[in-house]
Amino acid sequence: MPDSAAQLPTPLPRPHRLLGLAALLVAFLALAFFSYRLSEHYGVAEMREAASHQLDILGAAIDSEVTRHASIPSAVELNAEIVALLRGPSEGQDILQAEANRFLQKLNDHLGGPAIFVLDTSGTVVASSDWIFSDNLLGSDLSYMPFFRDAVRGTPARHYAVDHIRHEPGYYFALPIRDETQEWKVIGVAVVKSGIREVERRWLAQEAPALIVDRNDVVLLASPPEWRYATLRPQPRDVLDRLGRQQFAGQPLGEISLDIDLAGADEGRIVRLPKHLRDDVAPAQGARPYLAMSRHLSGTAWRIVVFSDLRPVGIQAATHAALSVAALGCLLLGVLYTRQRRRLARGREEARAMLERANQELERKVEERTADLSEAVAGLQREVQERQRAEQTLRAAQDELVQAAKLAVLGQMATGVTHELSQPLGAIRTLSANAAEFMRRGDSATAERNLAIVEQLTEQMGNIIGPLKTFARKSPAVSSAVDVAQAVDSALFLFESRLKKENVSVERGIAPGQNVAWCDRNRLQQVLVNLIGNALDAMRDEPVRRLSFSVDVASSGKLALAVSDSGYGFSEEALAHLFEPFFTTKQPGEGLGLGLTISRDILRDFGGDLMAGPAPGGGARFVVMLPPLPPTHRDTP
Repeated sequence: MPDSAAQLPTPLPRPHRLLGLAALLVAFLALAFFSYRLSEHYGVAEMREAASHQLDILGAAIDSEVTRHASIPSAVELNAEIVALLRGPSEGQDILQAEANRFLQKLNDHLGGPAIFVLDTSGTVVASSDWIFSDNLLGSDLSYMPFFRDAVRGTPARHYAVDHIRHEPGYYFALPIRDETQEWKVIGVAVVKSGIREVERRWLAQEAPALIVDRNDVVLLASPPEWRYATLRPQPRDVLDRLGRQQFAGQPLGEISLDIDLAGADEGRIVRLPKHLRDDVAPAQGARPYLAMSRHLSGTAWRIVVFSDLRPVGIQAATHAALSVAALGCLLLGVLYTRQRRRLARGREEARAMLERANQELERKVEERTADLSEAVAGLQREVQERQRAEQTLRAAQDELVQAAKLAVLGQMATGVTHELSQPLGAIRTLSANAAEFMRRGDSATAERNLAIVEQLTEQMGNIIGPLKTFARKSPAVSSAVDVAQAVDSALFLFESRLKKENVSVERGIAPGQNVAWCDRNRLQQVLVNLIGNALDAMRDEPVRRLSFSVDVASSGKLALAVSDSGYGFSEEALAHLFEPFFTTKQPGEGLGLGLTISRDILRDFGGDLMAGPAPGGGARFVVMLPPLPPTHRDTP
């Protein structure tokens, strides 16, 4: 019979499989990493573009709200009553001041609410649009304000500040008032205060954190509002106190330091909020990353900063990475599925062809091997006096004898195997014909069911042939970890038909996986086949036919596999010559007397042994001594 193992795909060695799995894992991880990074890159770019658009809208809204009153100081500068008030003697101030106040009030009413006032060169408010209110600015000293100091030196100024009367923040536009009669000397300062309530309302409506920061890195407006008057970085306390007195009417500054580096934020910078600020934004959500984008407001010293939460970008990137890995996994599964289908189809074809060849060549090969065996036995009989040479010849022929014995057993089982295969073959022939007829009639459902049954019968035939192929395989002896229970079951499978026919009860006292020996699986199976065949021959005429197996551990550490039968047993004379070549207790023509000798030599080749004796209660008992696993292989499953 051809060696089918040479025709099937050889599985990869274990190190190669591990390397393949490692490479596959690396490929999955690399794809996930690349997909995550690519999605994250495009997600951050989209968020950067959205944040830039948001900055444009906020900047335009703030600029239109804050700077819409920037031209009012020019109108105040050109008013003759204001110039006369600043130029006139001190004794006529009351009349000039009243006229100037009414002018500023009318201008304020016409423009919709900004506070307009005039300061002399000492920084004292001499005219104001809110003169009719009790908390007006008349007489207030604003010389400490930065916008006054710049304007009185002849430079137009604009500053954010908080007045010390109403403590309302606003944006101040200051313009020097010059007297053309005094060679354009600065005689006062015209100031308009633009309210920022609308800006505050817009700002507090922001869902994500957003800031307006002045040139001193002080937060003027913030969402969340707890960050107002915080600083981006820690600053000296004396500097903050001075700014608070000059610009913020004594408001405490820098009690909170955001500790955020906005370098490069004009193009977008990924930052994480410090731990002490997280509860103000998103309690119990950890250190979430944000994309910080900043934009300088034209015409002011302000900078707008918005923070965009990057967590959706990370979730989207992780989703894309998972989808990429899943797509690759589906592709690989499809490839493996296709290969497996082809492999199974090829295996079925080979098994079918092998079965046909086996039926035709089995008898011929048995005759050839029997002739070889007869010739070897004749040679051994002629050289029995030369012990050493006989042993060498026997050992040289041992492999051929083992294979011949296997094929002899297969020859004896050919009738049973043919009977086992004839029924499914007949069913396959009938079902195939029926399927063709059903397909001709257009009944594809019934044809499909018939073909499914054919597939099941084919698999059943493969299960019958598989152990026969394994048993018949000719291979060199290589020791490995062998489950004794599995070896016993494989040997019993070859005699399954005979065991049923002769009504032999089998007692398996061996649990799978509990007794593992270090030997050649095929050679151990050959020894067990020989012992089981001898036991069945010995029990042929007995009324009670019982075959039992058990395993014990000897004091030497070896496994002792006992095979006992209920046959006629041994005489003392037969037991003394049992392992001598050509000694047999069978009838002439039924055996050559070499089976036990070859079995003992096979076991001794890999460190085992074979012993015989009477079984308790009658019959024969053979003990197969098997070496245990070496220490270096005891952790091998």
